[in-house]
Amino acid sequence: MIMPYFCNMITYPIAKINLGLNIVERRPDGYHNLETVFYPIPLKDALEICPMDEGFPAETSCDLKVSGIAVAGNEQDNLVVRAYHAVARHHAVPRVHAHLHKGIPTQAGMGGGSSDCAAMITLLNKAFHLGMTTEEMERYAAQLGADCPFFVTGKPAYAEGIGERLHPISLDLHGWHAVIVHPGIPVPTKEAFALVKPRRPAKNCADIVMQPVETWRNELVNDFEESVFSRHPELGDIKRRLYDCGATYAAMSGSGSSLFGLWRQKPVFQSDRYRTWDVEL
Repeated sequence: MIMPYFCNMITYPIAKINLGLNIVERRPDGYHNLETVFYPIPLKDALEICPMDEGFPAETSCDLKVSGIAVAGNEQDNLVVRAYHAVARHHAVPRVHAHLHKGIPTQAGMGGGSSDCAAMITLLNKAFHLGMTTEEMERYAAQLGADCPFFVTGKPAYAEGIGERLHPISLDLHGWHAVIVHPGIPVPTKEAFALVKPRRPAKNCADIVMQPVETWRNELVNDFEESVFSRHPELGDIKRRLYDCGATYAAMSGSGSSLFGLWRQKPVFQSDRYRTWDVEL
């Protein structure tokens, strides 16, 4: 039974960075098994939903409007809408209007779309008192993308498989500063995976991130960087500049093309060419 309607409900999907990313083997199904650490960062979208009036002439039960950073494709193909329909297949939820304001860049390796997907699932659960557990919401999220389940709780996690097998870790970077650089260079995920030669690292990234951040530069690796930087040297130049500006650690997030640097103190990093964000973790 659906509880009485609310007026509007809003949530703020967060972004993530990858601390290490190792492609360890190619699977028989054509996907790749990986090992990585997902870490949340306070770069956000905004997702608002409200019930749709019974007389509103919409052809869809989830009417989505997107503002902010442009998102390619039909809005009905957006993960927010797909998440709504995944939940609605098994739960009684009314038609809704949804407004997604994008602050997280797309195709950036920061999981913005996956975070929006998980946010819709958790927002529906809360708004309509569906009673889903965290595990149930993660199962819905996993149907829509490998890293979607991480954003249901958004807590630091070591991920295996294709990114869906999560293990919470006690990593805390509170007080560190991060600069995110988004050069706007599209790096298709399929292409990035095709160029990587799977191999197991000498040390697991989950173990490395529990060491002092000062040790990460020589040990914590993103396997996508070698092939992606060879095709897009500009990205390697950005990483070098982050280090030149004093970053303790710098890397590409996911398959790119965003890069990030970590500083103990508030950094001095400016770019007139690329979009950047300076956030405190």
